[in-house]
Amino acid sequence: MKAKLAAKAMAFFLVGAALVALLLFLPAGTLSYPGAWRLMGLLFIPMLILGVLLLIFAPEVLKKRLNAKEKMGDQKRVVGVTGVVFLLGFVLAGLDFRFGWTAVPGWLIALASLVFVASYAMYGEVMRENAWISRTIEIQEGQKVVSTGLYGVVRHPMYLAASLLFTSMPLVMGSFVSFAVFLVFPLMMGVRIRGEEELLMRELDGYAAYRQKVRYKMIPFIW
Repeated sequence: MKAKLAAKAMAFFLVGAALVALLLFLPAGTLSYPGAWRLMGLLFIPMLILGVLLLIFAPEVLKKRLNAKEKMGDQKRVVGVTGVVFLLGFVLAGLDFRFGWTAVPGWLIALASLVFVASYAMYGEVMRENAWISRTIEIQEGQKVVSTGLYGVVRHPMYLAASLLFTSMPLVMGSFVSFAVFLVFPLMMGVRIRGEEELLMRELDGYAAYRQKVRYKMIPFIW
C-alpha cells in the first residue's frame, strides 16, 4: 500500500513541479529567471521532505492530501477560481520578469521568503495536530474537534498558513503584478471557511462549543 501511495505522491510532485516550471519559464522566455528558481526551491524541497515524512509517519494524512475532488458545488467553484488565480499569477510573474514591469526590492523578497518558509512550517504543524485534515471539505468517520496548538488560536490555521504562503509567493518571484492577482486567494479562503463552518456546525459534535471558545476564524484578534 505504501509503495502505491509513494508512486502516486511522486507523480503528483513531478507533475506539479513541471507545471510550475512551464508556467514561469515559458512566459519569462528564459531559464535565467532567479525568482522562479527561488520559488521552486522554497516550494518543492520542503514539499518533498514533508511528503516523505507523511509517507513514513502518517500515510493516511498523505492519502487525504492527495485527494482534491470536492463534492460541494460552491467549493468546486472556489477551487476553480483558485486554479485560475494560480495560472494567471504564475504567467504574469514570468511576463513581469521578461518585460520588467515592476521591481520588488531585495529586502522585500528576503522578507517574503522568510514568511513563505514560516508558512510552510505552520502548514506542517497543522497536519501534525489534526489527523483529519483533508484537501476537501468533509466529515470523516470518527472525526473529533481539535482545539489544541494552533487550533486554540484560530479555528482554521490551515487556511491562515495557505493565505500567507500564497500571498508571499509572488513577492518571492519578484512580481508586484502577480501579487495583485494572488490577493484574491485570501478572499477565496474566506468563502471556503463559510461553507466549511456550515458543514461543521451541522455535522460535527462539539464544534458549536469550540466556536464559542475560539472566536477567531483565520486571523488572530481580527477575524
